[in-house]
Amino acid sequence: MAEHKIIKAGLLGFGTVGAGVYKLAKRQKEEMESKTGARFEITRILVRDRNKERKGVDPALLTDQWEEIIMDDEIELIIEVMGGIEPARTRILEALHAGKNVVTANKDLIAEHGRELLDAAEEHGVDFLFEAAVAGGIPIIRPMKQCLAANEITEVVGIMNGTTNYILTKMFEDGMDFEEALAKATEYGYAEADPTADVEGLDAGRKAAILSSIAFHSRVTFQDVYTEGITKISSRDISYAKEFGSVIKLLSVAHNTEGGIEVAVYPMLIDQNHPLASVRDSFNAVFVHGDAVDDVMFYGRGAGEFPTASAVMGDVIDVIRDIQYHCTGRISCTCYRTTKIKDFRDIKNKFFLRMQVDNKPGVLAAIASVFGVHKVSISKVIQKRITDGVAELVIVTEPVKEYHMEDALMHLRDMETTREISSVIREY
Repeated sequence: MAEHKIIKAGLLGFGTVGAGVYKLAKRQKEEMESKTGARFEITRILVRDRNKERKGVDPALLTDQWEEIIMDDEIELIIEVMGGIEPARTRILEALHAGKNVVTANKDLIAEHGRELLDAAEEHGVDFLFEAAVAGGIPIIRPMKQCLAANEITEVVGIMNGTTNYILTKMFEDGMDFEEALAKATEYGYAEADPTADVEGLDAGRKAAILSSIAFHSRVTFQDVYTEGITKISSRDISYAKEFGSVIKLLSVAHNTEGGIEVAVYPMLIDQNHPLASVRDSFNAVFVHGDAVDDVMFYGRGAGEFPTASAVMGDVIDVIRDIQYHCTGRISCTCYRTTKIKDFRDIKNKFFLRMQVDNKPGVLAAIASVFGVHKVSISKVIQKRITDGVAELVIVTEPVKEYHMEDALMHLRDMETTREISSVIREY
């Protein structure tokens, strides 16, 4: 039997994901030859501190010198799991220009500089794969680029952040308030010490940019994505959602419309019968609508050591197969269109509005008049609680342009009878 070729790789970063990739590569060592026709070895691991003890890792593999990896002609594949924009961007570009294939899990980098990196990969005929950049272990990028390639995709909606989904699940099921649920998420390791990127929707926004670009074949960057987090969601909002037969989820919502691409991240009320409504705790899911396939949903672990390592190693296996058959670079950038990004203010949404107003005659009529002036049509009004002369109103609107709703809210806040606009949440 002929000796299998050895594909050598350099691993950049050895945090949670890097360690997972290394362990999974060792676990799959024997299977790799059968799956790819080649042996696979991680021969260099770039770390900040090479003297730090790393259990189960041969210290001889560790280096703090990037040059030892980039100048090694035997290394054909770079696996980047450092995170952040720099120095990851510079190192990946250097690797691509040196003719090395690259696998990355770096969503921040792809959302900001995806085009530059994909162009460099195409120029040099190498693979640049990033399945792990969105939704951890859930296969979504490759299915959209390959399995669903015959579809005109018009909608991608997803729960793409496990931290916020865990928090909202605890609020909904256990009656926790936001701060208590966040503390629990931190305790279990779902939330970072600084949870801003998660709870303010920034993490989900970066993933939305990546998926929109792939789904609609036109470049969408993180700056194009309107983001709003979950910090203002209260137990009262949760209570009303239950009453309406809905749940509240932080959704990444992208549509390809005649007027352009609509893309945003915000909390939304979604009907409890929708498949996304049943996605609980730290799980993620992506719901895709295509003209041929109709509706499909991808569901699973959106983060973590081994789920993310699973996606990284899936890409590694693809690269090794491509190297074996001399066809690296066969699927590069799929953004062959230039579709305009729709102004967020022109997007239409239904709204759930909760406000505190003076409990006296004529107030409701005045509010209805304000909505009428600003072209906001009301579908439902509920008044439940009256305390010390203040009534809580819940108003649900028909679909309305964002800027009309914005103008109406500004007008309402200026009214003497308005004590507080407590919540403004969109409905899916």
